[in-house]
This record gives sequence, structure tokens and C-alpha cells, in this order.
Amino acid sequence: MGASSDPNQDGSDEQQRRSEIYTYEASWHIYAMNWSVRKDKKYRLAIASLLEQFQNRVEIVQLDDSTGEIRSDPALSFDHPYPPTKLIFNPDKDCQRPDLLASSSDFLRLWQISDSDGGRRVELKSLLNNNRNSEFSGPLTSFDWNEGEPRRIGTSSIDTTCTIWDIEKEVVDTQLIAHDKEVYDIAWGGAGVFASVSADGSVRVFDLRDKEHSTIIYESSEPDTPLVRLGWNKQDPRYMATIIMDSSKVVVLDIRFPTLPVVELQRHLASVNAIAWAPHSSCHICTAGDDSQALIWDLSSMSQPVEGGLDPILAYTAGAEIEQLQWSSSQPDWVAIAFSNKLQILRQYNITTQVKMNPHQLLHNLPIRFQIN
Repeated sequence: MGASSDPNQDGSDEQQRRSEIYTYEASWHIYAMNWSVRKDKKYRLAIASLLEQFQNRVEIVQLDDSTGEIRSDPALSFDHPYPPTKLIFNPDKDCQRPDLLASSSDFLRLWQISDSDGGRRVELKSLLNNNRNSEFSGPLTSFDWNEGEPRRIGTSSIDTTCTIWDIEKEVVDTQLIAHDKEVYDIAWGGAGVFASVSADGSVRVFDLRDKEHSTIIYESSEPDTPLVRLGWNKQDPRYMATIIMDSSKVVVLDIRFPTLPVVELQRHLASVNAIAWAPHSSCHICTAGDDSQALIWDLSSMSQPVEGGLDPILAYTAGAEIEQLQWSSSQPDWVAIAFSNKLQILRQYNITTQVKMNPHQLLHNLPIRFQIN
């Protein structure tokens, strides 16, 4: 295992501060990954293995910005049953609640991270089974932690259900048969509203005040074409984005106008695997896929037709197919990607300012491996 920094070697010190790439190499293939949002834990991430065996691993790593090294803390690494499908740190920026990490696989698990005089350690706090009638549970494909009401976590499962947990009481608040087939992802759009995507090819929105009904926002144009990922724009909840299985396009939706995409992003050259809305801007989204590219798009003009389709404003090419992507909500000029056994964190200086510039000016603020398509 190791880490290295790769700033723009040809630029000035100012350019190097603006454009940085740091790499961490794990001893296994990385899949699940998440940024911590706590203000006392800058540059902290959790990563998890994707191994075809029961025992997998989770590591908590930290970038030392003074040395440019990403380090794993052995005291905060632990075994995990099956490969986690997702990891999320407690959405607690102000450090008012326990330092928790949630993971999904066969069950939803909450892990307590301790860093006190007694030493650093991670302990299993809760194991939550969404099947009330059995000690076994349908595998969880994903989950989302409600930022507005952090006692709530919503999970999605191959058993067609979405389950809303009250993690403080460790009880199921609501369980819904959400789709006709496997549910692949879930995302909160507010304290009591969530959406999900499924192998049945639909995006559905649920309001916990009316649990008997849902609204179909979008359905795949081709029958039985699964939707596999969903991202809800936290800065402008009118918009969400979804990924079609084995497709190179990303579909952006306006929930006020169901069924028709507001725009389709079609510049990837292979299947898209991950999407992340900017945490600080209502009109930027990052996408990544099997073409080894991470693309950042400015959607401020998406309602106006563009001949030939919309182009990304920034592009980064990794060393292999990108399987995971996370945009840091506490430090919004940092994006993390995972490919093969590598975690890379990339800094793009002040993207909201950059998009107002001429594309040729943009290149001066970017690592040499970033290019404008």
C-alpha cells in the first residue's frame, strides 16, 4: 500500500496549490468509498474492498496535506462481511453527534469510530435487518443517509423494497414495496421525500406523508432496461440524474416535467458507473465510467437545445475504468474517484469561477491530465 502526490510539475506554486492529484494504492480492488464531512476530519475518506469472498475490508484513510501522502490507519481498518455496496459517514459537519460510518451489504451496519485517550478503534454499533420475519435479509444494493433528519437512513434491496430506518431507535420506520423488480439505488430529496431506481426501468418518488402512493418520474425508453444509479441535486431539488445499465449516457430529469429528460449527457465512450452533483453549485455534475474518464458538466444552459449535444467543461482520464466517484460536500473543490486498487483525490480550483472563463483559460488552472473535450 502507498500514496503519492502528482501536482502540476510545470506550473507555479500557485498553480500547484490550485491543481492537485493524490493517489492511494490499496492491496485490493476498491469499490465503495465516501468522504467524511466532519470539520475536524478534513481529507478523511472510507474505502472498501470488492473481493469474491465472505471476508472483506474497510479502511479509513487520511490525506496529510502538508506532505501530500494519503495514509491508512491500521487501528481504523476492519473486516466486513461481504463487499460493502456503499459507505456513508454520518452527515454531521459540526461534530455534534457520534462519529459513525454506515455500510450496506447483507445488512445495514453502523460502525462507531472512537479517537480518545483509550485509543483509536472502530466498533460495530448496530446491525439492522430489514426482514422482520427472518434472520436473513435480501442483499442491500444501496442506501442514503438523510442530511435533514439524520436519524433516518433509507435502504434499497433486491427484494423490491425500500426500508426507512430510525437508527436512533434501531427500528423500521417504514417499509415499502417500491418497484416490480430489484431496487438498485435510493436518494433523499428532503426530510420526508426519497426516490429510487430499479431493474423495472423506472424512477419513482415517495413522500412519507402518503405512503400508499408514488410518482413515476421517468421510465426507460426500452422495456426491461434497468436504471442502476440515482443522484438528487441537493442544491436544486427539482433536478435528479440517473444511469441506465450498460449505457454511456446520463439522463437528467426535472421532476416538474415527468417522463421526458431535460437533457441527456452523451460524451462518455463506455458505460457510466457513477454520478455526483456538485455540493456547492446547482448546475454542475460529475460523471465517471468504463472509458476511464471523469467528466464535469455545466448544466446552466441545459434547457436550451445545443446542436450536437452538451459538452463537458472538464475531463480527467484515470488509469483504468472508474467505478466510484464522490464529490466532497465539506471541501467542494475536491473530487474522489476509485479505479482498480487505487483511490485518487483530485482538486479543481474554484469550479464555479472557472465555468465563466474561456475554455483556454481553464487549462491554466487544471492538472496537465485534465483536458477540455
